[in-house]
Amino acid sequence: MNVINSPKVSTGQLLHLGSLVVLFPLVWYGWKVLERPFPVVFWITIGIPIAHQVYVWLAWRLELRSGATGRVIGFKRYLILFFLLFAGRFILLITLAWLDRGSLGLSILYQTILTAILTLPGIYAMYSVVRYFGLKRAAGADHFDPQYREMPLVNNGIFRFTKNGMYVYAFLLHWAIAFAFDSSAALLATGFSHIYIWVHYYATEKPDMDFLYGSGKAENAQGGTY
Repeated sequence: MNVINSPKVSTGQLLHLGSLVVLFPLVWYGWKVLERPFPVVFWITIGIPIAHQVYVWLAWRLELRSGATGRVIGFKRYLILFFLLFAGRFILLITLAWLDRGSLGLSILYQTILTAILTLPGIYAMYSVVRYFGLKRAAGADHFDPQYREMPLVNNGIFRFTKNGMYVYAFLLHWAIAFAFDSSAALLATGFSHIYIWVHYYATEKPDMDFLYGSGKAENAQGGTY
């Protein structure tokens, strides 16, 4: 594979930066409307997805361009930090939701119904990723090891219904957390996180997949990183 033709580190990042320029004021305004709940926890909850996706962008692009990520920290350390940040997204969101619980004012009935509707497909999506796709592959192993690029497309589990099970369905777990705790602050943070993961897809993941698999196969190649 000709690394000279791989996406530059900057490829797609004007979209990434521009989206943050738009999203950040909107989140700040929403937080202000909610009367600035739990500022430290709220903004760390917003910051974790940014740190996660910036880390993945740099790690992937540096690996594709020069193999620098593998040489400097190695794939195992890359995975450790990846999943620490991944777990941090859930931990901070649950913490925020707990602190802000009850602020939405939903009845127990609506909380239960919404939480169940969102949790079931979310859990099935996560199960499908672990069972059929593999966590290493979901974390971007194909950027580091060419053998992953030769693996067959995944059409089992949630991937029978969508090519991008993680971003379409697994992210419903974030929404489920917000509704389970009846938290308006967590709902706002979740909205940001879900929109922002699609920014990652178009700004970082899609250009990389087009390079690794060719534009005709890229849509089926990964099905979402997180």
